[in-house]
Amino acid sequence: MSAQTEQGPFVIRALREQDLPAVLEIWLSANLQAHGFIPEKYWRGNLPLVRRMLPRAQVLVCEAQGKIVGFSGINDRHIEGIFVDAPMRSRGIGKALLNEWKRRFPGLTLYVYEKNKSALAFYLREGFSKVRRQRDEETGEMECVMQWPGAGQ
Repeated sequence: MSAQTEQGPFVIRALREQDLPAVLEIWLSANLQAHGFIPEKYWRGNLPLVRRMLPRAQVLVCEAQGKIVGFSGINDRHIEGIFVDAPMRSRGIGKALLNEWKRRFPGLTLYVYEKNKSALAFYLREGFSKVRRQRDEETGEMECVMQWPGAGQ
């Protein structure tokens, strides 16, 4: 497993402890912006849990000019999320993070809220398919279970 991958004008590498403040800031702001249909207190209330869980997960960060501009976490081939700093969106960072997971794992799954139309469209464009719908027990929102089978499947 390579610890660092060049992806255009940025570097994708493993999370370091000193990255946590920037990563948590991106996590909170990205969730608040993408999920206006979920109360803000839900995201703020989950911040301590995310702070504890991030170091236990496999997390990649995207760094541009020495600044963390995005990250993605995965557990057992399940992508927990792809998060990009607002000013850096639509520059290929999310796609680069996703492509690194695709390179490392032959099959991936993820959940995405149905109301998050831009994320849903992104994953469909990137070769994921909808497997089923389910209700997120914590938020009550409907989400799509999505799957990318990997090469040759």
